[in-house]
Amino acid sequence: MIRAARRLAALALCAGACCAATAQVADRTPPVREKAEVMIANRPIITLYGPIGGHSASDRVEQTTTRIYRVIDEEARPVVSMQPGTDGTDVLIGGKRVYTVTRIDIDPQFGETTDNVARESVARLTQAIGEYDEQHTVRFLAIAALWTVLATAIYLLVLRTTFVVDRRIAARLVAFAAARTENVKLRGASVLDANTAAVLTRRIVRFVAWGIALVATYAWLTISLTRFPYTRPWGERMASALLAQLAGMAGAVADAMPGVFVVVVIFVIARAVVRLAALFFRRVEAGKAEVAGLDAQTVAPTRWLFNVAVYLFALAIAFPYFPGASSDAFKGLSVLVGLMISIGGSGLAGQGLAGLILIYSRAIRVGDCVRVGDFEGVVSRVAAFTTRLRTPSGDEVMLSNSQILQTATRNFSCTRHAVRYAVDTAVTIGYATPWRQVVALLELAARRTPGIASSPAPFVRQTALSDFYVEYRLVAYASPETATDRDDTLDRLHESILDVFNEYGVQITSPNYEADPPDPQIVPRERWYAAPATPADSPDAKVAGGPP
Repeated sequence: MIRAARRLAALALCAGACCAATAQVADRTPPVREKAEVMIANRPIITLYGPIGGHSASDRVEQTTTRIYRVIDEEARPVVSMQPGTDGTDVLIGGKRVYTVTRIDIDPQFGETTDNVARESVARLTQAIGEYDEQHTVRFLAIAALWTVLATAIYLLVLRTTFVVDRRIAARLVAFAAARTENVKLRGASVLDANTAAVLTRRIVRFVAWGIALVATYAWLTISLTRFPYTRPWGERMASALLAQLAGMAGAVADAMPGVFVVVVIFVIARAVVRLAALFFRRVEAGKAEVAGLDAQTVAPTRWLFNVAVYLFALAIAFPYFPGASSDAFKGLSVLVGLMISIGGSGLAGQGLAGLILIYSRAIRVGDCVRVGDFEGVVSRVAAFTTRLRTPSGDEVMLSNSQILQTATRNFSCTRHAVRYAVDTAVTIGYATPWRQVVALLELAARRTPGIASSPAPFVRQTALSDFYVEYRLVAYASPETATDRDDTLDRLHESILDVFNEYGVQITSPNYEADPPDPQIVPRERWYAAPATPADSPDAKVAGGPP
């Protein structure tokens, strides 16, 4: 029991010691400082802190302001001075103490002492007392009002002159810009029309006029405020803020000049590399140099890809040297632009990749006669994102490259006869007509058709033996020069087929039966070689239905 009592007593002593230490630490914690500013004649004099001696910061400021106004109202042009005091540095007006700069009013970390803080406040207080006297001098206020009226008159004159000159200069510049618009061209095409140039010029002149008006307003307001003692601090702050902004802009421009110089040098080097590469690509395009995988069709996109790669590399190197590149705003904007490009440009990237596949795989070339889905025509251009077809009717169809890759494309120019393109058509004839006669009629119609080449010779395939008729497909060839007239050539071929079948009395209508015919629909042997077919053992025989 005695031991337990001793242990409890020891614990109690430890707890008491901890509480005492905590209380001492709490007592040593400095109180939160309050602050308030002494204002005389609308001008800040000094910032006083509290609490001190039972007085808060606002109490000190109120008492100090009351003493200052009492002294300057009693004495004319009193002298402001300072002297060491018991608690700091005293500030006196006409030999009377008005406030004391104590240790609580200074920040030693910034090298402040009571003497230098008091000295600065004395200078501001002397200026404020002089302005207080001016506020109560009728002659000074009258002169300030006259100067303000004069400044206002000049300001209004500047505004009127600015907008009058704006209208007159705008009229002349609009006429001048409209007359010179046709001379501004980019790759032979006019950049602006006369109306657009006139509107743009008018807005630029109006923008300059409003800029001059705003500057004049700022200057007039600054001058007017500085003429009166009470508003002079506001005018001084306006002037100092403008000068600070101009100085900051000038400093930013000066700091950015080395980086801008580096950026210009990088892009000049990139431009030189692109121009040197252009000489090589021109030689390849003209056939003076040969490179595996490059031809007249692929050299242009290859040159474009090379230029893009060079400029992207130059941009990556020059990016850290751009003005403001290290700022958080610039970095945030770069991330935002990157996200917008990555999210919104996925389809565009797919189109570009599809264009590269079409170009470098040489699936279609400029001048090929192709059919893509429901569209048929001659390829007039294969670009990075789109392909253009010139249809036989003369209009132009623009197809996305991804659509071409996803659609079955028929190229009539890609035949085993490289200098020809294919023209084909199909007819269905009943089983009662000799197939040799049908083949001979179709070949004869092809030979009679203008624009159909005699070599290689047209040929016929029997592509299907349907329930009621036989399907015959005629394949002929025409020269690439007439690729744009493929529809006309096909039209003439159909006309020839109709004429030839009518000439030999062969029915071209395909039969369809709902019941068995009275006689079998067969061709007897004696009719196998009906005109214009030729018997197989004749001297001018040929293999019917075979390829040329």
